[in-house]
Amino acid sequence: MLADRLENAWVAAFAEVLRLCRPDSGSAVCLLAESQSRPLNLELAEMAALQAGLRPFRCILPTPTASAPVPVRSTGASRALQGHPAVLAALKASPLIIDLTMEGLLHAGELKDILVSGARILMVSNEHPEALARLIPRAEDEALVKAAVRRARAAKHMHVTSAAGTDLHVDMAGATTAGVWGWTDRPGTIAHWPGGVVVSFPARGTVRGRLVLDAGDVNLTFKRYLTGRVVLTLEDDHITAIEGQGADAMLMRRYLDAWGDRAAYAVSHVGWGLNPRARYEALAMYDQRDTNGTELRCVAGNFLFSTGANEFAGRFTEGHFDIPVFNTTITLDGEAVVREGVVL
Repeated sequence: MLADRLENAWVAAFAEVLRLCRPDSGSAVCLLAESQSRPLNLELAEMAALQAGLRPFRCILPTPTASAPVPVRSTGASRALQGHPAVLAALKASPLIIDLTMEGLLHAGELKDILVSGARILMVSNEHPEALARLIPRAEDEALVKAAVRRARAAKHMHVTSAAGTDLHVDMAGATTAGVWGWTDRPGTIAHWPGGVVVSFPARGTVRGRLVLDAGDVNLTFKRYLTGRVVLTLEDDHITAIEGQGADAMLMRRYLDAWGDRAAYAVSHVGWGLNPRARYEALAMYDQRDTNGTELRCVAGNFLFSTGANEFAGRFTEGHFDIPVFNTTITLDGEAVVREGVVL
């Protein structure tokens, strides 16, 4: 078990990612956290900011009382802000925000208003710093992700297949595509660390087919490698059937059903991992409280399939799955960008 202390290497990791964000010397940096945030990451971020000659200040909010019918994990939509006017004023006045909330601001309702102010946000995934330090972004990551974003934005059709039986179609016209390489250096942008992934939020009514999850694929809501086969049937953007025996299929059926919300069955985003340093086996190496699973989302060549909220299709829900699927072939307009789990 890793001890939670201020290791010099972990401070250095935060300092390096801060350097990539290129803040102006002496500028304010808001360390946004909540009462259940990982205290060690807050300390590391503050020390790194001070060493960089910045002016960090802490904004720590109470973690909201759970309101969902089931436990919520890894939604990317922190509820901690709750529209607090004083907090929003502080965030908008900060050139750089280091987001250390448990779920992150990536899909939070207040995000757009914050970014319009010109602030930029580095969302530090709720990982143990040992994992963050292994996945310090590198300069070459930016070009790789940007190339994938350009390719996805130009495509009209995505087709995902696998030897396990996947046959999934996504019409890419009208999709909103974004890529993350691990840092943000432009006003009005957000990035998360670890990075190395491209995702597309499909327009309404554009996803159909079959997605076969095989043993070894991962459901990150449960932080669990699948041990059996689960077959998802999708029609009009929504999962209409979950077939399979054993705990993996039962967990998915029960969790989605608990929301009582059709949007929980909908497609949130699709994409693929691009980080050659992210490790598939990492989920087995950490206690569940010490990982958010972002590393698995970024493993090079995985097909990242997500259910739940898709603001670009007008759907909002806290029900959410992120499922890295391995050994697939992903084609865009007939040209493979990933073949049998290998990025081309």
